[in-house]
Amino acid sequence: MTRADVTRALPPRSPETRPRASRGRGVRDGGGARRDGRDRRDRRTGGLRLVTALGLGTVVGLTAVLAGCGGPNGGGAVSRSYPWHTGIVSTTFWVGEVFDPDADDGSQVYSTYDDDWQGSYGGCDGVVHGRLCRTERRTAANGWFPRHMTPRENPFYLDVPYDDVNDRIGLRDRDRVVPWAGDPAYRRHRGDEDFSYLKNRWVQLRKGTRTCYGQVQDAGPGTYHDSRYVFGTGNSRPANKRYNGAGMDVSPALNGCLGFAELDGEDDRISWRFVEAGAVPDGPWRRIVTTSQVSH
Repeated sequence: MTRADVTRALPPRSPETRPRASRGRGVRDGGGARRDGRDRRDRRTGGLRLVTALGLGTVVGLTAVLAGCGGPNGGGAVSRSYPWHTGIVSTTFWVGEVFDPDADDGSQVYSTYDDDWQGSYGGCDGVVHGRLCRTERRTAANGWFPRHMTPRENPFYLDVPYDDVNDRIGLRDRDRVVPWAGDPAYRRHRGDEDFSYLKNRWVQLRKGTRTCYGQVQDAGPGTYHDSRYVFGTGNSRPANKRYNGAGMDVSPALNGCLGFAELDGEDDRISWRFVEAGAVPDGPWRRIVTTSQVSH
């Protein structure tokens, strides 16, 4: 589809009530005030940069090695273990989804990290019916990639309920709670609201016998600074109480890869943990790797 097709497919919206993300994404700061009024200077980082990854050996274990990637480029090697979060309800979201056109957090046309996520991604991550972007069932035949469009970013994306850019508490606390905040590639961005410590980080996900990988590209569902759940070591339950207490949203590609029972339900449960980029094995999630940073 063309960009014009995508634009025509979207419901009308006014600039004053511009939705930013569905199911409760990072729209509001910790005090409930919108951050849209802050300096809107051009903060793009050279546009979208995609990396077609070379084959990487399967090095999956409790200890991951940071080799200067996984978010920003560069940085020294750091060994670190990340805990599993088990039995977590996961819902499904997709770029271009309009969950509630009347809500501040009712659309995936935007994300908390990208004011034009749909444009950066390349269009509706599904199929346009009438004026709406709908999800679609994915299959292993084409690596769970979308069947009606060609993505420019990794279709294996997800969110976690910690917004380290637009949420006041999330931004304030990120240097204290994010495990990799002290790594050289992140430490140099302390205080930089144009740089996210979470965007592009890799996550390993399991459901039954299936294992898949994806990158963080948004914040939610429902809450935005749930550091105890996202970064804690005690397998805490998500603070979010909406959507059956969901602690993560995954893309249609991950929905298919993990074998979810429903295309857009609230009953599938997964286990997940952060992993370093060097521990991510080759697979369809490596065909396109998103490296773009915050774009407002």
